[in-house]
Amino acid sequence: MNRYFQEVLDAHEFIRCWLGEAEAQEDVCDNLLARFSPEFTMVSTAGVVLNFEALSLFFRTQRGARKGLTLDILDMQMVAESEEGATVCYKEQQHVPGQNTTLRFSTVVFMLDPQGNVLWRHLQETALPLE
Repeated sequence: MNRYFQEVLDAHEFIRCWLGEAEAQEDVCDNLLARFSPEFTMVSTAGVVLNFEALSLFFRTQRGARKGLTLDILDMQMVAESEEGATVCYKEQQHVPGQNTTLRFSTVVFMLDPQGNVLWRHLQETALPLE
């Protein structure tokens, strides 16, 4: 599998574990946050812009906040790929027991650090109606 597609899947497994399991170990959050560039920016489905510091604060305070969370990644597509990184689009479906399922369209810009590790540089999310 393409390393950028694999990164989307791997990061979302950390997100699912951290947000969905109150007993998640602290290293889950550490491993998740290590995937993001210090220059990371994100535009949420609500139009709120987050930087790395805000993202870190969000995750650090949300362990187990969405008990039973399931995440499905759908329709991954490569928009562009170069020696410096890639841009990938995908749909993310979230479900928490007792709550409405949500669907979002996401576009992520990846960069490679000097060691060749894939880092999340920018993420744009758009809420979608359930089909």
